[in-house]
Amino acid sequence: MRRGRYYLGRVMKLGRLDQGLLIDAIVKSPTVSIGKYDWTITDVVDKRSEIPFVFGKLSKFAKEGYVTIVDTDAKSQVDEPTENLLIASAPFVYLPDYSGVAYLHVWNQIQEDVFPRRFKAIIEAAYNHFFVDCTVEPISDYEAFTTKLREIGTFTEISANVHPPNPLFGRLWDSLKEYIEKRQASELLVKEVSGSNNGIQTNIISLMVGILENPRFDPATPPDITDAALLMAADGYGKGKVVGERNGRQIVIRTSETKKNFLFDKEPSPDELAQEAHRHFAQINQERELRHS
Repeated sequence: MRRGRYYLGRVMKLGRLDQGLLIDAIVKSPTVSIGKYDWTITDVVDKRSEIPFVFGKLSKFAKEGYVTIVDTDAKSQVDEPTENLLIASAPFVYLPDYSGVAYLHVWNQIQEDVFPRRFKAIIEAAYNHFFVDCTVEPISDYEAFTTKLREIGTFTEISANVHPPNPLFGRLWDSLKEYIEKRQASELLVKEVSGSNNGIQTNIISLMVGILENPRFDPATPPDITDAALLMAADGYGKGKVVGERNGRQIVIRTSETKKNFLFDKEPSPDELAQEAHRHFAQINQERELRHS
């Protein structure tokens, strides 16, 4: 069994895009042209009413190409023109219960940062880009992210752009989620910058370490708004960035740089990939005590 690396992300649905419309767009995806290639979703297995999940393959193909065949009379190999030549495909599974997607990184063809952009283009094209916005945000690995944060001596900038999640929420940033919903906002952008030698006084490292050690970790004081937003982004509901210094060297760390991932079959059974992805998303929920509304 040939194994590949699958990355975990959250699918953000804005505008009129909801769960049903998203899955319909996967099942009946249009073809979009980007550069030299066309992209669409093939081999769909729709089990939204069962487990539920939807499986498909993000497929990259060329309108015109050549395949090598054997000319038995001439005893030679020749290139034969063909239409819609498949270049590469990336299996993925979407789990509505987590608004989560697990997708294969295809080396040099459909990398982990390419899949979200092409998936977004296809979903939005399904509705002619009319008041729909679909974004795939990576879920950060807390341990890897915390390790990177420890490299910083002085925090000079912290920013996050987050969206209110549905159906899950995190206990430590629940008040921020409620604030965004109360304001009837679809996204929140926060940014702190410090010119002080002491830098920004943040508890983000102790918060993440506390969660890693105990999912029921209860800090003495509620997380400040920017720390809560950074946690929210790390859980896959936006983007976060931290800038700092150590020994005169600037360090920039993004939540997207420490993506949660797992190894699995490159040609998976839809049901088995859905089960494996479900196991990883459930583990994330347990480790971070993410709950359903």
